[in-house]
Amino acid sequence: MSFLKKLTKIFTTVDSRRKPRPKKVFPKRDKKPLRRKEAVSPKFTARVLQQAQARAREIIIEAKDEAYRLRQKADKESRRLREALDKQKEAVQQKQTEMERLSGGLEEKERLLDKKENQLEERFSEIEKIKTNQLEKLERVAGLTRKEAKKLILEATEKKLKSETGRKIKEAEEESKKRAEEESREILVESMYHGATDYVAEYTVSIVKLTDEEMKGRIIGKEGRNIRTFEKVTGVDVDLDEEGLIRLSCFDPVRREVARVALKKLLRDGRIQPSRIEEVVKKTQEEIERIMLKAGEDLCHRLRVYNLPRPIIEILGRFKYRFSYGQNMIAHTLEESKIGIALAEKVKANVNVVRLGCLLHDIGKVIIDEEGTHVQVGVNFLKKHNIPQAVIDCVSQHHEDEEFTSPESVLVYIADAISGARPGARYKDYEGYVKRLEDLEKLAKSFSGVKEAYAIQAGREIRVIVDPEKRNDMATYKLASDIRDKVKKELVYPGQVKVTVIRELRKIEVAN
Repeated sequence: MSFLKKLTKIFTTVDSRRKPRPKKVFPKRDKKPLRRKEAVSPKFTARVLQQAQARAREIIIEAKDEAYRLRQKADKESRRLREALDKQKEAVQQKQTEMERLSGGLEEKERLLDKKENQLEERFSEIEKIKTNQLEKLERVAGLTRKEAKKLILEATEKKLKSETGRKIKEAEEESKKRAEEESREILVESMYHGATDYVAEYTVSIVKLTDEEMKGRIIGKEGRNIRTFEKVTGVDVDLDEEGLIRLSCFDPVRREVARVALKKLLRDGRIQPSRIEEVVKKTQEEIERIMLKAGEDLCHRLRVYNLPRPIIEILGRFKYRFSYGQNMIAHTLEESKIGIALAEKVKANVNVVRLGCLLHDIGKVIIDEEGTHVQVGVNFLKKHNIPQAVIDCVSQHHEDEEFTSPESVLVYIADAISGARPGARYKDYEGYVKRLEDLEKLAKSFSGVKEAYAIQAGREIRVIVDPEKRNDMATYKLASDIRDKVKKELVYPGQVKVTVIRELRKIEVAN
């Protein structure tokens, strides 16, 4: 590397913060290499050295200036820190002086308190001596010891307080009874007000009005085959009135509703014949099952009861067409539940237990597959579906069959009694009438080979449909007489009961 290049490198390193000077443009020379003596002149070298030395002096001066500035800054910061430290020391000394002053004050107060305590103790001792002297003087004057005097005073005070205490207790009892009667009356009235529901009595007859008098002949059919088929498959008694009314009579409201809806469909369709009647009745039965399920869901939602097992909801849906002593069971359940919930809120009982107890208390009345009272049947059914024991206790105790085990059971019992006892709620003879017809149907179904049994004509006739594959014609004759004899022996009924046994063999084949 040439001497000129070395100087240039040193210069650019020292003056790295300065912008590089623009390169001079020299005229082109011949490419013939120059010798060292010809390439660098002494003047140029001297000029470069002079510039480097000047730049070095500038850098040294700048470094000294920077060092001076840093020293000034450090001195300033050091002075500031010393001043702050002095201030903190002064504050600490002031606080220490204040603490010493306060400590001295506390010591003085403690000395004063000790002095006062000593004075009080001396006074208490003097008072105690005076009290003892006075008591001794009183004992000498009264001729009684302290214990004897205390006993006399207590006996006199107790005697005086006995009469006063008895009078106060008697007044408090009378006031409590009065208030309890008033509050209980208000609670019951308010609860009954909450439980008020619309009520429509319905017993054993449904009416369908004919729009066309000619339809009466179609309903009867040739030699009465249509009306006989309709009565057989629905289990209701059909009466055609001269005023264009069809009366459907049956103690079972579900069968009566199926018959009413099916008859309306047949009248709209116009095709009234035995096969069509059976088809429509079957579809209507499925439709009524769906309606009852929807009724069960609506009943639960109206009482804010959710997530019950589906079998329980299906059974509750049967309340829609069921009656107890002539009182519709959905109306009764709603009324009782509202009363029970209002009572539970008033007396701070468990509202949810009372709500479920009122909803499920009569569920056994619509379960027809088990023997026993509706209370026993309902309790067994609820246990199968893991209903809480507190709710089952409400169901099992709502007729006082068992002793009450909780306030909630008592409230369900009271709500049921209020709902059933109000004027016009129930028709007393209805339940006995329904029970007699149910017993008549149950008796007929107890024989083997019987498919269905319907009590019609207000219990004056029992219509029995047998399985033709299990009983022949001769066995059918024998069955009619057996049922007649058993009715005479086991049932109590007014007038007479006609036993009609139907055996029909039907074979269906389909050609594709």
